[in-house]
Amino acid sequence: MRYLDRLQPLALLLMRLTLGAVMVGHGYHNVFGGLHHHVLLVQSLGLPAWLGYVSAFAEFVGGILVLIGLFTRAAAFAICIDMCVAIAKVHFPHGLMGQGGYEFPLSLATLAFALVCFGGGPIAFDHIRAPGSVAKSK
Repeated sequence: MRYLDRLQPLALLLMRLTLGAVMVGHGYHNVFGGLHHHVLLVQSLGLPAWLGYVSAFAEFVGGILVLIGLFTRAAAFAICIDMCVAIAKVHFPHGLMGQGGYEFPLSLATLAFALVCFGGGPIAFDHIRAPGSVAKSK
């Protein structure tokens, strides 16, 4: 099965593209389609209102960064925290698979956590900008 090791860069790319696309799509709506509503929603959950701005921009800007593979670990960490808070404060009472359940945010948090652990991989801007990345890849 060692031949599958060669597919790891592609797997990390697909993880980044999937997580990034979903988060950009979700975050875009929060930032440009209802930022005030999102802030009020976060505040209604018993959290400080300013965390609504952090959440919306973590989803949108974090999604863009993950998508292109720039500051991947930091952006994925922000997304992971955002999804964990969403699970704890919104989705958990609905169960894993129920209407409004936490299966989808859990999947996103898991993808984000994996990217925190493994980074964006060699097909990412992080790899290009890292000192000595050319020497490491040879």
